[in-house]
Amino acid sequence: MKTAVVLFNRDLRLRDNPALAAAAKAERTAPLFVFDEALLGSRFAAPNRVAFMLESLHDLDEGLRKAGGRLFVRRGDPVREAVALARECGAGAIHVSADWSAYARRRERRLAAACREERVELVVHPGVTIVPPGAVTPTGGDHFRVFTPYHRAWSEVPLRQGHGAPRKLRIPSRLRAGRLPALGQLIAGSTSPERARGGEVEGRKRMRAFLRDGVGAYPDRHDDLAGDATSRLSAHLRFGCVSPLELMLAARERHGEAFVRQLCWRDFHHQVLAATPSLPHRDYRPRRDRWSRSKRAFEAWQEGRTGYPLVDAAMRQLDREGFMHNRARMTVASFLSKDLYVDWRQGAWHFWDLLSDGEIANNAGNWQWVAGTGNDTRPNRVLNPIRQAERFDPDGTYVRRYLPELEPLRGKEILRPWLAEGFAKLDYPQPIVDHDEAAAEFRARRGV
Repeated sequence: MKTAVVLFNRDLRLRDNPALAAAAKAERTAPLFVFDEALLGSRFAAPNRVAFMLESLHDLDEGLRKAGGRLFVRRGDPVREAVALARECGAGAIHVSADWSAYARRRERRLAAACREERVELVVHPGVTIVPPGAVTPTGGDHFRVFTPYHRAWSEVPLRQGHGAPRKLRIPSRLRAGRLPALGQLIAGSTSPERARGGEVEGRKRMRAFLRDGVGAYPDRHDDLAGDATSRLSAHLRFGCVSPLELMLAARERHGEAFVRQLCWRDFHHQVLAATPSLPHRDYRPRRDRWSRSKRAFEAWQEGRTGYPLVDAAMRQLDREGFMHNRARMTVASFLSKDLYVDWRQGAWHFWDLLSDGEIANNAGNWQWVAGTGNDTRPNRVLNPIRQAERFDPDGTYVRRYLPELEPLRGKEILRPWLAEGFAKLDYPQPIVDHDEAAAEFRARRGV
């Protein structure tokens, strides 16, 4: 084939990118990214993610240029712009990575129809997940509803072949390149001051450091809030700056099965989303909850002013970094949906507004899991924020990092500040609810 287009959506990388590798076999390759007007004008264009994406695109463009290519940039409807570019350069095929949200699948169907009309071949490749949704299914079902059997089946799937980065690219001549815009041209709003930086170069740097220093200790340290010993690769995985397959294989070589299990959780939520497109806004397993509409409670949670230090520290981390430790995510989600009995969707949207790594499948799947409306086999468990702090931040180091107003407290006083002498002088609230009473009331509502 003389010319092929590769349409980037989330796999913003050169290495192990099946769509790019296939397009690079043509005599000429046109790498394309389209800023989707429908998404830019919606809540999906969260400042932290748009900034991360833009940095990743600059990095991608630089890498393509080193190979003799470049990134062609358009703005509008991705389907219309991709087909127009293919027509303009006489491309015989458009290559793209499969994605699994309801919006992405509608986009893929529209692209398939437009390609048929234009007599252009559309080739959809894997890459966003390690094992594509639908590759393993239970007997008599279209997806796994419980993680453990999914993990067993997932672990036995033959894996696709990896790909290196293209060494040499030739791009079509006399094709309008377009420019990557400034952040202010895409969004109005500020980003978190300590958010992660995007791009394949940064992602691979973090990946190498984690594989060298972190994956071996992951089973013992991944819940250590103060130690911050997770991979910190979630945003780079979300935007495809790092290949999940490459990361999984490298971790497995280093006996990092505990970390590989977490990557399997990511695929698990994607296969749930693929089978249940309504997952982000509808209960996967309805419990007939009649959620509280307390604006006061929700705002206290958002602002990190609940009176529970671990919850508040985590919410401040989210605001400051556009990121939150996974153990903390579970704790704050349980507190909102079970202690405060506020609809999990409100919490999920707040996360969505701030997370650099915000991903529809993981965000909705994890929130529903914690709220007891999703795939958890123990839907009525309630995490105690004090016990979580005692187990995973026993010296209060994580709390002190994000709650400077509690710095005067000594030792473990910081875990229950309302009991400390001099608490009244601190700029910190009393607990918004009594946890034991709230947990009992939640279970009563659920009839357990």
